[in-house]
Amino acid sequence: MHDEGELYGDKLIRILQAVWGEGFLSPGGEAEVARLVAGHDLTGKTILDIGCGAGGIDVALVANHGAAYVTGIDVEDGVLSHARALVKRRGLSDRIGVAKVAPGPFPFPAESFDIVFSKDSIVHIPDKRALMAEVYRVLRPGGWFIASDWLIGHDGTPSPEMAAYIAAEGLDFGMASPSRYASALREAGFDQVSTTSRNAWYAEVAQAELQRLQGPLGDQMADELGRDFVDHNIEIWGRMVPVLRSGEHCPTHLHGRKPVAN
Repeated sequence: MHDEGELYGDKLIRILQAVWGEGFLSPGGEAEVARLVAGHDLTGKTILDIGCGAGGIDVALVANHGAAYVTGIDVEDGVLSHARALVKRRGLSDRIGVAKVAPGPFPFPAESFDIVFSKDSIVHIPDKRALMAEVYRVLRPGGWFIASDWLIGHDGTPSPEMAAYIAAEGLDFGMASPSRYASALREAGFDQVSTTSRNAWYAEVAQAELQRLQGPLGDQMADELGRDFVDHNIEIWGRMVPVLRSGEHCPTHLHGRKPVAN
């Protein structure tokens, strides 16, 4: 379901954008980005976006929230090609730059950014402690980590239903619980740490998305991408909705501030 060597191949990018909007590879579009950054003034800020995907989030951070410059990073060429094309079409190449990086430490000096942002991408990074230490390093004092991610509701072994959903996704998920994320943030040195569940919201939205894929949208995408590919994604959504409703799959907003030095 993806190009050789890449998790997010062209067909997957196309069907996700059909469901979630141009430039978006996770749910909620611009409205969910706005909810995530609510209470934070991004005007004139420099932002690092971890896992920028197809670029829709970076465009929203600049066009809707006044960010001065967004640096989007990702590990795959396919999504970055989509992001560069979108940024160019929106006329924002002077305020958004995207770059391919290797997994591991960020290629930026300490205290490079006012905000480190991520939306539903760090699920692919299994070592949350190392990640939060790097986020802390590249943030300026007083800067914020603002993210959402796809979490699991507990630290134990996933239920058979959750395991089947993760296997169907085939996206190398390294899910962690809200408590693990909060602990990793505090251990890195963050204060004002918070986790806010978005489970109830997405459980309803995902059901509606499934119905769209089972209807005319799915038929349209089957004509473009093949019936088997669309049916496989319908299976993924069908396995996801029950674990959202049970609470075991819990999309969550994450916030933490790097303290200002005394």
